[in-house]
Amino acid sequence: MRVLILGAGFGGLELATTLSEQQGADADVVLIDRSDHFVFGFSKLDVMFGRRTPTSVQLPYATIDKPGVRFVRATIRAIDPAAKRVETDAGDFEGDVLVVALGADLDPGATPGLVEAGHEFYTNEGAIECRRVLADFEGGHVMVGVTSTPFKCPPAPSETALLLHDHLRKRGIRGRSSVSLVMPLPVPIPPSPAASEAILAAFEARGIAWHPGRLVTRLDAARRVAVFSDDTELAFDLFLGVPKHVAPSVVLASGLAVDGWIPVDPHTLETSVTDVYAVGDVTSVGTPKAGVFSEGQASVVAAAILARERGVAPTSGYDGRGTCYLEFGEDLVGRVTVSFLAGTPPAGELAGPSAEIAAEKGEFGSSRVRRWFDRTWEPAATGS
Repeated sequence: MRVLILGAGFGGLELATTLSEQQGADADVVLIDRSDHFVFGFSKLDVMFGRRTPTSVQLPYATIDKPGVRFVRATIRAIDPAAKRVETDAGDFEGDVLVVALGADLDPGATPGLVEAGHEFYTNEGAIECRRVLADFEGGHVMVGVTSTPFKCPPAPSETALLLHDHLRKRGIRGRSSVSLVMPLPVPIPPSPAASEAILAAFEARGIAWHPGRLVTRLDAARRVAVFSDDTELAFDLFLGVPKHVAPSVVLASGLAVDGWIPVDPHTLETSVTDVYAVGDVTSVGTPKAGVFSEGQASVVAAAILARERGVAPTSGYDGRGTCYLEFGEDLVGRVTVSFLAGTPPAGELAGPSAEIAAEKGEFGSSRVRRWFDRTWEPAATGS
């Protein structure tokens, strides 16, 4: 049975790895991605703040050497869910099972003025550009702003504000700079009151201004002001933005999406088409758009595929649980464990922040690299 996986992020890599582990050379997996390498989302902050070089965080897909798994670098041009077939610039591919794990694309141009007057830090290219911009910044008001919902990794804007404080202090320009964060959420981490309280306390201790319940709707490049969803304005010298997230156009054209994202059964990740699954940021499953949730969803899909191969019924469903690591600055990291169970309010617990959990976060990344790429990988040194 051929399994066609579209996208080699957390979900695609975990699914391909699990099927190879369980089936060995009997696996028949085609893994397609338009990039030639993988980058952890948290590595973009490492690059942005000079803790890692851009090339050091890149993990080449060409090094994947797993029994039964073939990686194809290609741009997908069309998806036919009913036929489990895709058209790419490297040819057409067809499977018995199709798994869409293409994530969310970013559209900075959707927010007027963002491209002209600001910088986004959610893409690899954006993080590299922000690295240069921050190295040259001589002081002033830095605004971190969210321009649309939903967006990947809800803690990331808060992490960015905290790491900005450290960066400006190390450069000796914090005294002539200010940092503010504009977010549509009422608190930084709604599922975890403890995490939100800890972040807000860190903001207060560091003099970071917090503007909740607001979106940045546009930037006025001439006046250097951000206009918010409530029509208020705030001037900035440097704007770092979270751009609008959208499903890839090829997904929207496939007929799988409803209201912009792919709806799935929250327990099985099945779409409306038989033998077609979707995992991760491209779905509207109800969990945050973060890699760890995609990884968990991929495990459920893998179990279902393996059960089908063995002629038995699947015994597990997605439990909506995930663990995220949250940078507090000053070389400290917290761990937030969150549950998004259908029919119950989301709930989250905070551990730390501490240096021990910072080391745990490093091992989280290293363990995935060993598992997915069969190589060693040293995490960033937080104090560098």
